[in-house]
Amino acid sequence: MRVYVPLTLPGLAEAHKAGELGPGPLIAYAVTPALREWYVSDDIEELEYAALNRAAAASLRQLAGDPGVARRRVVVAVDVPDGAATADPGQALGSASLGEVRIAAAVPLVKAASVHVDAGEAESDVAAAAGALGAADHGDDDAQFIVDGAEDHELLWYGVQEIPGLIG
Repeated sequence: MRVYVPLTLPGLAEAHKAGELGPGPLIAYAVTPALREWYVSDDIEELEYAALNRAAAASLRQLAGDPGVARRRVVVAVDVPDGAATADPGQALGSASLGEVRIAAAVPLVKAASVHVDAGEAESDVAAAAGALGAADHGDDDAQFIVDGAEDHELLWYGVQEIPGLIG
């Protein structure tokens, strides 16, 4: 099963140094039954892209909680055994936890398939989105527009072997 683990660049550096994502339990995002129902598609690539975007939103939340880190969302795509990731069966459609799964134990970084990171030119929009997240959560439409602006930036794909260049 492919899961998407939200991180920040310092979190990616820690994982690289430790050789694993963890410790567990890890929160990740995957194609869950609730995500399938919400997205209304049978195309697995579209569904995985939706899960990746859910992880990118979670990475933005991590950035909002740590103002000192580079304003670039980071998501690591990892393959885990099917039973390793569990979803809350009561996930509500449209909820913030849609597609969220938990992985009980740390995952070796060698299980990573790819890393997805914002380009440098996205940093100002991601910074603005991180700053507006609290107001958006409280229903401010203007703040939500700013948060949505970060989603206009596609995360770039990197091979796992490129992690040293990303964190260096």
